[in-house]
Amino acid sequence: MATISAKASQMPASAIRKLVPLSDKAKSEGVKVYHLNIGAPDIQSPECALRSVQGELPHHISYSHSAGLMELRRGLCEKYYRRIGIDASPEELIVTVAGSEAVDLAVKITCDQGDEIIVMEPFYTNYNTFAFMSGVTLKAVPTDIRKGFAVPDPSEVEKLITPRTRAILISNPGNPTGTVYDKASMLALGDIVRRHDLFLISDEVYREFCYTEEGHFSAMNIPGIEQNVILVDSVSKRYNLCGARVGCILSHNKDVMAAALKYAQARLCPPVYGQMAAIGALDTPQEYFDAVREEYIRRRDTAVELLNRIPGVFSPLPMGAFYTIAQLPVDDAEKFARWMLETFRVDGQTTMVTPAASFYKTPSKGRNEVRVAYVLEVPCLRVAIDILRQGLAAYPGRTL
Repeated sequence: MATISAKASQMPASAIRKLVPLSDKAKSEGVKVYHLNIGAPDIQSPECALRSVQGELPHHISYSHSAGLMELRRGLCEKYYRRIGIDASPEELIVTVAGSEAVDLAVKITCDQGDEIIVMEPFYTNYNTFAFMSGVTLKAVPTDIRKGFAVPDPSEVEKLITPRTRAILISNPGNPTGTVYDKASMLALGDIVRRHDLFLISDEVYREFCYTEEGHFSAMNIPGIEQNVILVDSVSKRYNLCGARVGCILSHNKDVMAAALKYAQARLCPPVYGQMAAIGALDTPQEYFDAVREEYIRRRDTAVELLNRIPGVFSPLPMGAFYTIAQLPVDDAEKFARWMLETFRVDGQTTMVTPAASFYKTPSKGRNEVRVAYVLEVPCLRVAIDILRQGLAAYPGRTL
């Protein structure tokens, strides 16, 4: 029998999705599963986005330009980025197959095989996947759950720089921690990037969900490193259009964008219907964002309060995005998550969470932690976390 490649067999499984077969099996048996494992909110997409797709459709769905529909590229620059203080032209932006492709392109464009990228740990697990596919090594700067995963001192970043370091990759606000890099932190990273002539890849897909008084400060606004910044963005979270699969990569560096276009041409074009939805979403009123932000604050406060009431559980208060990491009194968080899906039921219901170990580069870290996505409305969130509480009390591998 023919065998697959060694690289394919070594490809890391998605920490977020690898337990899905267990949840599917539970559902097939009539179990209601509360999904706190994935960032797929239940919040309504903007009406203007839905109308854009539901309205009069073209008679023929053809390819768009590989860089994306010009109406969307121009609209993003003029209706969205200009409004939030980012100056960009359509030539500096390529529409991607969601933010995921944008990260993958940024890794490919900045690194050769064997090069290194610095990340803050824990980090979005798919960064590890994209690095693996390109033969790139991630070097992790640790952060501490007991300190709320605070942004590390710049010296901790700088000590990891080697001749093979090509970029620093951040998520701001952070997935899975909810950490927000304030202006001072961003300027400090910019200073490192400038002195060592590195790229700064800034994943800002959760920009609208920033709960600090200062608000969000984009890497695109760091002075003096305009040619070093690559912005990763997406409509998935901002407009609750996860299934549209539309994002973008943005940079003032012409060489970066020329390379990105070559990769984009190889995959022909982003989804046309998704782009149509994104064009409509650009007319979303500010009231929508304000209401969604307030709703996430309610959900965050509820989730963190309820988690910390559970004996042996600790969860810091995230300041952005819609995730928190919770430390559990268990021997192994993945075993616990599997047990919840396979065995534990409360009135025919269970709760699904994401084991956090795959969000870490350092071996053994995160083994007793889970990522909780507070993406359900408050009543459902209360039920889901109460089921989690009861599951922890009954789990055979409980350590407290």
